[in-house]
Amino acid sequence: MPSTARPARTGPALRIAFGAAIALALLAALLAVRAASGALLPGLPAAAADLVTLSLSVFIESLPFVFLGIVCSTLVRVWVPERVIDRVLPRSPALRRAALSLVGVVMPVCECGNVPLARGLMMRGFSVAEAATFLLAAPILNPVTILTTYHAFGWDHGILIARIAGGFAVANLVGWLLSTHPEPGALLEPRFRAACGHEHAAPGGRLRRSLEGLAEETSALLPALVIGSALAGAIQVGVPRELLLVLGAHPLWSALALMALAFVISICSSVDAFFILSLGSTFMPGSIVAFLLFGAMMDLKMLALLRTTFRGRALAYLAAVVGLSCLVIGWGMNLVA
Repeated sequence: MPSTARPARTGPALRIAFGAAIALALLAALLAVRAASGALLPGLPAAAADLVTLSLSVFIESLPFVFLGIVCSTLVRVWVPERVIDRVLPRSPALRRAALSLVGVVMPVCECGNVPLARGLMMRGFSVAEAATFLLAAPILNPVTILTTYHAFGWDHGILIARIAGGFAVANLVGWLLSTHPEPGALLEPRFRAACGHEHAAPGGRLRRSLEGLAEETSALLPALVIGSALAGAIQVGVPRELLLVLGAHPLWSALALMALAFVISICSSVDAFFILSLGSTFMPGSIVAFLLFGAMMDLKMLALLRTTFRGRALAYLAAVVGLSCLVIGWGMNLVA
């Protein structure tokens, strides 16, 4: 995969970046503790206090899953033999993508944790279409998300079934569309594309490559997570939810309103069903499904994380296809409900 992009950072620069990322995470954790204890917020205007609290809550909620995803990514890149992957996965591209969309069943990581894992799959040699299929399906098709959705809604209105089937269908639709691109590598950020080429020729033993992989992914993703969390907090403060609630009874606008809410609040897919349960009596079932599908696949903090991997135009294309697909499913359910 030829490229003119800058090579991956190595040596002292990599250690400095890794140390800065860890220091940033520790600082954010300390601020979260102080904010929770009330020691940080007195004296701040109410809007600023809400901004700090909401941004830190999104960051702290996502941080463990991002680290878990980075560890899983490193395991896949360095420690899983290629012959095992070839033996387990089908050779047909469509069946291979379908199988990858079910990997979340054995790796129950939420959407932000799946970003480093998808990056690891591409560095391991998987195609962009295959990694994207896994990325979008895994936050929904995993046992934690399925169980929490069942506990919140049971079998009522087909919400659980629609979430599972819709997540599988949308992920595989996006994967198929990406597989038809004449040059999939052009969808990737030049720096990440160069890192994929560097991965295949990486020197050193497995332990060294694992440590370098952990450092690279941590330094790349943590700053993006901070930016995404801050944006999510700022928009939650600036956009009153009352504007969304007045649209609850309209088949189309209620689905759009809840998708916008899911995009802004950036809540983890493992617990989003309990959040939206409180609005279950206000909104139509299809709108609930649109919230549960779109929020698990695309939100503000996830966009910031994905920007480390995909070019801006590719990311806009992904968001548009996912958003339109979720809207069609939710709107259609509302029309027949």
